[in-house]
Amino acid sequence: MASSPHDDDRFDWQAAEADLNNPTIGGSDAEVVNLDTARARRTPRPRPSGDEVTHFDVALDEEPAPGGGPVDVPPVSPSGRKPVVPSSLAGWANIKASLRDGLAVTAYRAGFHGLRSPWYATQASFWAVVGVVRLVDRQRRWWWVTEQAALRQAAADAGDAAMWHKLHREVKNTRAWRGTVLTLGAVGSVFGGPLVWTLAPWWALAPAMVAAVAGLAHVGRPADRPIITAAVVATRFRRVNPDIILRAYYAAGLGHPDRPHQQVQFGSTMARDPSGTGSQVSIDLPYGKTFDDATKARGAIASGLDVAMSQVFITRDPTSHRRHTLWVADRDPLAQSAGRTPLLRCKPTDIWQPAPFGLDERGNKVSVDLMWNSVLIGAQPRQGKTFAARMLALYAALDPHVKLTVLDGGGKPDWRKFALVADRCAFGLAMTRDGDPAEIVVEALREIKDDVQDRYERLSKLPADICPEGKLTREIARNPKYRMPVRAVFLDEFQEYFDLGDISKEIASLLVYLVKVAPAAGVMFVDATQRPSGVGGGQVATQFISFRDNHQVRFSLRTGSWNVSDLVLGAGANSEGYDSSTLLPSYKGVGILRGASDATPTVRTYLADADDTEKILIAARKLREAAGTLSGMAAGEDIAREGRDVLADVRAVIERGETGAQWEEIAARLADRLPEAYADVTAESISAQVRAFGVRSVDVKRSGKALKGAKADDIDAAITRRKAA
Repeated sequence: MASSPHDDDRFDWQAAEADLNNPTIGGSDAEVVNLDTARARRTPRPRPSGDEVTHFDVALDEEPAPGGGPVDVPPVSPSGRKPVVPSSLAGWANIKASLRDGLAVTAYRAGFHGLRSPWYATQASFWAVVGVVRLVDRQRRWWWVTEQAALRQAAADAGDAAMWHKLHREVKNTRAWRGTVLTLGAVGSVFGGPLVWTLAPWWALAPAMVAAVAGLAHVGRPADRPIITAAVVATRFRRVNPDIILRAYYAAGLGHPDRPHQQVQFGSTMARDPSGTGSQVSIDLPYGKTFDDATKARGAIASGLDVAMSQVFITRDPTSHRRHTLWVADRDPLAQSAGRTPLLRCKPTDIWQPAPFGLDERGNKVSVDLMWNSVLIGAQPRQGKTFAARMLALYAALDPHVKLTVLDGGGKPDWRKFALVADRCAFGLAMTRDGDPAEIVVEALREIKDDVQDRYERLSKLPADICPEGKLTREIARNPKYRMPVRAVFLDEFQEYFDLGDISKEIASLLVYLVKVAPAAGVMFVDATQRPSGVGGGQVATQFISFRDNHQVRFSLRTGSWNVSDLVLGAGANSEGYDSSTLLPSYKGVGILRGASDATPTVRTYLADADDTEKILIAARKLREAAGTLSGMAAGEDIAREGRDVLADVRAVIERGETGAQWEEIAARLADRLPEAYADVTAESISAQVRAFGVRSVDVKRSGKALKGAKADDIDAAITRRKAA
């Protein structure tokens, strides 16, 4: 059974070493320490309770962990020996650096307390007066023997007159001699004080006065009101040692300390993380317990360790399903910001290199390889989903050889500035001067699909020395003669494009095709949504699921439940211990990144606010202008459709809630919203074009006046007939 964290007995390894060399233990041929005998020889040595909060000292037991190797501080050198001369004093350069740091801290403390010394003196004087009153009252109670009052009262209540008289006589005698002591002390102070004040030199009197005032102030001040505050506050955190780890696992129901086959074992020595932010150890659960059991008990383990759940990280060990690595952070690693994006340097990037994304829980840099991948980002609203997607888009924008398509179904301001560099962009669902955003989305996806199919055709015809294995290379992508630049498509709030009626069927079909096929042709997708469960029904809902599930890299910020977390991170993520619903609401821009590497870190993304985004995009536009790669809408090209879908356009201008519209209304709305195609349209001309598809011209009442127009149901029926044909 493992020793309790409150035991004061420690294993005496010196005694064990002596036993090792003692031929009387285990016979003359014994080469192994008899631990049962050696364990009985213990040397008491007090140590702090395992529950105290202190500066991190790893605080590891020398006693071997049950069933595993000893868990202790890792050696500071390969030989396991500490340096004879501390590193801070090894060499004149280190000595100077140590002195410089020490003097800097001392100077800071002197300045801090020097500035506050008048306030310290004022407080000390006030509390010294209170201390005199308290000291006098304390002496009075001592003289009056107040500690015996309860005994006398008890005797009186019990009617025990003899005991009361006995106690009364004792208290009278005690008061007599205590009163004598106090009287002599008072007389000595009255006559001796002025004498000392007159004869003592000032250099002796001043420290005595300071000490007296300080002592009286200490007596007078409340316990929670220190006079002198700390200039430097040392970081404090929960102490972690093997006893506490065992306590936590047993309390979580992952084993039993008194059953040999149900004991938790250590598979490695405990070690400080190289980043200096926590400690880790390999844990072997009892046979029959699995990694899934540990992940489900993560909250209970955190409770047993007496730390926040966000400080406990459990990682699967591929060698055994009952083994895992436990990493405990000194403090909440996710509550600290990762800082601003390194892209603010506005230097050209290379899409063929991983994009900087943020820092993991241990402070290591995390990057995402965009090439050949599709990235899915999901979260509740206002958790940093758009910021995370935009971070990757900014990296792609700074590579002047990447052709950008930015489609935001939400229409938020976050993406508007990408019009500076995007070949195609659409924001929201409301009609704009650029056209119907839904139509722009369809056109952009059609063009990308045609480009992807054309690329595969042309790549297959290139010689092997230029295009090995028929795959796009960096040289081909950056050579203008091949016309195959890397393309990056960013969709925010993409669920909106699956809930637009008939047009959503084509959008869904195109997206499913592209997310499956396009990455291998150098067309990457980064897609963000707050509704990963899907929208609509029927075929569109099925295609939504297919689109969502065909992303290789997944990033989930905080979600509402583990089910939603699994939808974003992929099936089985929760059983592996990854659940974004456990992230706190205060963690903005923090999420679990799965599929980007062998590890699945919890990442704090870099920050790029609106001003940072604008600065980076202005620089990105200049890079594209210098490289001659600015194209599409960013270059002012006209991307209007050569042939308009009249039925779809007319249906789009009939507002929701309207059963129909008059021909004059339809003509005016088309001219206002799509002037590039319908600037000169009249009520008669649009009526003729629509009636050619079999749509009836019927009376539509407006403001009490009935004029000819079209019903929305008739237009929908005509669209359905055309598709069926």
